[in-house]
Amino acid sequence: LWQSSPVIFLGSPNAEIREDPITGPGAVSGPEGGSLTVRCHYNPEWKTHRKLWCRGAEWAACKILVETAGTEEEVKKDRVSIRDSWKDYTFNVTMEVLRRDDADTYWCIIQRTGIDKGVQVKVTIDPVPQSSAPERTTTAARTTTGSSPTVISSTRVLKLGPPHVASLMCPHTSKVTVKSEVSLSFLTSPFFLILVLLELPLLLSMLSAVLWVNRPQRSSAG
Repeated sequence: LWQSSPVIFLGSPNAEIREDPITGPGAVSGPEGGSLTVRCHYNPEWKTHRKLWCRGAEWAACKILVETAGTEEEVKKDRVSIRDSWKDYTFNVTMEVLRRDDADTYWCIIQRTGIDKGVQVKVTIDPVPQSSAPERTTTAARTTTGSSPTVISSTRVLKLGPPHVASLMCPHTSKVTVKSEVSLSFLTSPFFLILVLLELPLLLSMLSAVLWVNRPQRSSAG
């Protein structure tokens, strides 16, 4: 929940010379989700009288939200609190966790015998700017470098190397290499040719010995 510093609105500070028995700021505003405080001033003779915070455009039909008990003790009801200060001849009304539907006409009232005294206060609520919600996107990227393209997906990475080797990267980081054809480079290397030339006479000698042992035997006639 978005919070802000309390907003305090003050009435006229000249409590001793005020002609009206009670004065207030007239109009106040506060941020949605935050709080605001309204300070109303009254003449000293009303010090011990009950102070009220009333809601509604019509004075005679407004709804009392909270009121003091004729003392300086703070009284709180729901999201609204009120506290009287006999030293300053003021009482403060605080509205917390402001909502848009809190915007309305209110009254600071002094309860007395006969007709109560009050002053109107217009309350407006400043809405919190709607921040854009983060978007969730799923994308597949494909990057190609030279002759070795790399395809990136959410489950595996497939690297295509030279034509004779294919490498597959699995999610468990194991690598499988499959040869598609046999390289002929070894067969044409000088080392292989020298090896053949050295081994050829030995193979021929062994072949001759085998043939000589297995030659047909002629029996001599007596």
